[in-house]
Amino acid sequence: MSTGGPDLFVICKSCGSEVSPYITECPYCGSRLRKRAPKIDRDGRVAEKRRRRRPPAPSLSRLRHGEIPGIRADARPYATTALVLAGLVGCLLWRTGLVTTAQIAIHGSKPEAHWWRVLTATFTYTNTGYAFAALGTIALYGWLLERRHGPLTVLALFVAGGIGGTAVAAVAYPVPYAMGAEGAAMAMLVAWAIPDLLALRAGEEIEGDLIGTAVIAVVVALMPLAARDASWLSVGVGAAVGVVFGLSLARLQPR
Repeated sequence: MSTGGPDLFVICKSCGSEVSPYITECPYCGSRLRKRAPKIDRDGRVAEKRRRRRPPAPSLSRLRHGEIPGIRADARPYATTALVLAGLVGCLLWRTGLVTTAQIAIHGSKPEAHWWRVLTATFTYTNTGYAFAALGTIALYGWLLERRHGPLTVLALFVAGGIGGTAVAAVAYPVPYAMGAEGAAMAMLVAWAIPDLLALRAGEEIEGDLIGTAVIAVVVALMPLAARDASWLSVGVGAAVGVVFGLSLARLQPR
């Protein structure tokens, strides 16, 4: 074969004959030389077909039915469900007469005398509207947070915002009426909203409903006006906890 010009011939692998490089079958033995005739470039040389580079395979598998980007389809809000169910039990337990609110909630007693009541008080409600607002908010935003960040995030927000808020209110008030988990509800709501607020500030598109979230936040924040068991301090502690967690989650959230 020549090095500068077009190929003069090719060797048939079947019979060893020299044949033209522009045919697809050997004229001597009929063997197939190539699938199709080669293309000729401007210099008269055979232009070999370039192999197309396949695009890199995606690192993520295709979304399954009912799956949301960034959320596993098999994720279940077990922690959120458990917290809401415990709140419903606390809402109904004292009505049965088996226990009184003075036995499970911080109601006119020092928290250090019965420290475990800081926990049980967070699940106690004597006002149905208050219970609906707090548990409904926990159910919604706890579910959203748990499906994206896991149950530990929800539990940490409940402990820091809910139990922590109840403890702060109990220490601050001379005769505290610290019940319910409005602090946990506010913490979860704010923690969910902060990443979207930062993205909106940066000019990015968001999918969350911040207007609806703002309405729910106002309802939770004003609960102390409707229920004497709710606490302004607990709401404030929950909001502060939500801001801290929200800023941390914003750094972990993929863009």
